Amino acid sequence: MYLYKRSIPRILDVFFWPSLDLILWGFLSLYLQEFDMSGLNIVTILLGAIIFWELLSQSQRAISITFLEEVWERNFLNIFVTPISMNEFLGATALVGLVRIGLVSILMSILAFLLYHFNFFIFGFLLIPFVINLLISGWVLGIFVIGLILRYGTSAQVLAFGLIAIIQPFTAVFYPVSALPEWAQVIAHAIPTTYVFEGMRAVLTNGNIPPMDLVLAFVLNILYLGLVFLFFRAMFGKVKKMGRLLKLD
Repeated sequence: MYLYKRSIPRILDVFFWPSLDLILWGFLSLYLQEFDMSGLNIVTILLGAIIFWELLSQSQRAISITFLEEVWERNFLNIFVTPISMNEFLGATALVGLVRIGLVSILMSILAFLLYHFNFFIFGFLLIPFVINLLISGWVLGIFVIGLILRYGTSAQVLAFGLIAIIQPFTAVFYPVSALPEWAQVIAHAIPTTYVFEGMRAVLTNGNIPPMDLVLAFVLNILYLGLVFLFFRAMFGKVKKMGRLLKLD
């Protein structure tokens, strides 16, 4: 009990994550129960949502987990002995995310087709802006996590695995925004990936997507990318000034 009292990850395991799962699947249950599903292939919609969510998750983890691996291996400070700048390090991890998304897309599209006869490329050229938005959103989340770990140390490393799950119930992955209560819809409309998942469902149900959804997704992503980069630079500068970089190792 003493450990639980002083361990945020343990407290989250007991109270937060079960509650989050209940909220997520509760909203999905209400959607399936209360909304008219006639004419919709719910299996196809859920498969598309799962694949898109995994692409977002891979993009985020490529940045945050790569950073944590340097900390875990006590190699973070060694990076600064070399001419590599932090911007170059972030850029490299972002490219790793791009490669991971490519590999995951190929694997999951093949499995989805072989096991469930789901053609991931049914989205056509719309797949490009969809994936780009998911990639940028993953970068934003990953950089934000790194900034928090710099500021609060490895005690915040649980966010590298859990931060993305926090937004899952509100970004309308498995159900439309209309299935959420009004207060949650406000949060959903402020998340760029919401418009990607809404667009995915629109393509699968009626074959087109409102262009404004893609525009809003891009605008929000660029805005958040700029803000999170400023946040990261502020956290990095503060930690250096306080001489706490060594404590990461």
